[in-house]
Amino acid sequence: MLNIAGTPLPVVGRARMYVCGITPYDTTHLGHAATFVWADVAARVLRHVGVDVDVCRNVTDVDDVLDAAAARAGARYDSFAAVQQFRFERDMAALGVRRPTYEPRAHVHVAQVVELAEALLERGAAYHRDGTVWFRGAGVRERAGLAADEAAALADEFGDRRDDGRDDPADVVIWRVAGHGEPAWPSPWGEGRPGWHAECAAMSLTTLGPALDLHVGGADLRYPHHAYEAAMAEAVTGVTPFARAWLHVGTVRIDGRKMAKSAGNLVLVSDVLADRPAAALRLLLVDRPWAQTWDYRDEDLRAAETRLEALYAAASHGVTENPVASAEVTAALLDDLDVPRALAVAQEAGGTAARQVLSVLGLGG
Repeated sequence: MLNIAGTPLPVVGRARMYVCGITPYDTTHLGHAATFVWADVAARVLRHVGVDVDVCRNVTDVDDVLDAAAARAGARYDSFAAVQQFRFERDMAALGVRRPTYEPRAHVHVAQVVELAEALLERGAAYHRDGTVWFRGAGVRERAGLAADEAAALADEFGDRRDDGRDDPADVVIWRVAGHGEPAWPSPWGEGRPGWHAECAAMSLTTLGPALDLHVGGADLRYPHHAYEAAMAEAVTGVTPFARAWLHVGTVRIDGRKMAKSAGNLVLVSDVLADRPAAALRLLLVDRPWAQTWDYRDEDLRAAETRLEALYAAASHGVTENPVASAEVTAALLDDLDVPRALAVAQEAGGTAARQVLSVLGLGG
């Protein structure tokens, strides 16, 4: 049984995993890659122990940042997003990340966001004002375990203004009036477009149903995005918790600063893979606790290449059949995805244990 952050996840039938995907406005950097490689590892571990997994990884292709990037490029938002999505998928394939079972796109699920807004209005969990539908967010911050100033600072990072006429500063948009030149869709409240948190809630509910076994995303999305996504889903379905466990993957930094386009410190997957083995980069991304915040350094990638070669060598030596070591590898991976311990056991034992860990972690060889 897989255990995530102290939460056991026994599964009957199929496991439902939702992976918070990309906003396709730019090329994939290592911060993105870490999240999607860890999601792939979690799915592989579940399949290794005989669990069928449905993976839903969304594409947020209705977003202000995407619209702005498309406008700068002189392209339609949807065609611009399609090009960026192609590049992302190429990077994921190079890193050995398997295609998800479902890959919903926000622009295809606008009608479901409208349905979500209508249902939340009926339940009294939302209100309508001047073409905008607001979700009542009282209590979401407290459930996330954040102080008011912490929550406000995190919301500010994502450009969430709290002085625009909402009843409570904690309320967030489900549906809003579209700005001049923005893509817009019809709704009972007039032409408009969905809010970010509502998009993920609608795509998850539509694809995987009212609850998830595992939700994966970057640690920087824990609040406000994931907190409000879960709150909306729970408010509309009455099913709690929305996700039995959360895999909030640690942030990748450069010299102590979060890797981000705004910081100008991106390390792109395509640039790294131009002269380094993809398996070595994948090993670097997962050879640590999944929640750990860490700094990317080129010398660590070189060390990962050396360790990968040692693992390949170990796989070709050692006892041909070593059920004890193989069982220890599996136990480590089921214990909160403890990749470092699994690798240490495999490298020491060699043989089948090493081949097993290379296979389960998607490291080839």
